[in-house]
Amino acid sequence: MDLKSLLFSFRGRINRLPFWMVTLILIGWGTIFQELMGPYGPENPMTIGSGFITLANFVIILWIGLAVQIKRWHDRAKSGWWVLLNLIPVIGQIWVLIECGVLRGTAGDNRFGK
Repeated sequence: MDLKSLLFSFRGRINRLPFWMVTLILIGWGTIFQELMGPYGPENPMTIGSGFITLANFVIILWIGLAVQIKRWHDRAKSGWWVLLNLIPVIGQIWVLIECGVLRGTAGDNRFGK
């Protein structure tokens, strides 16, 4: 699987190791980016340019995160629509991490691919 289809496509399947590698890289990137942008407030207002860069960074991280989560759900032979559980704040996140990061995928082909 090439990098473009891994990060930006919602089709296919991935194992636990690539899922965790991408997830940890996204968490690290988001943390580093936030530290580089600095705190916002009355003393340090956000400019239009920095606001756009922050929004673009958020959208990219969200898109890649959803793509790898959906692929991991496919590896578990489940529909990617389960990722909508991310909208439930705490319980949904814990359940998604257990399903995607701990439980094994199915062996062989399923309806989502090899």
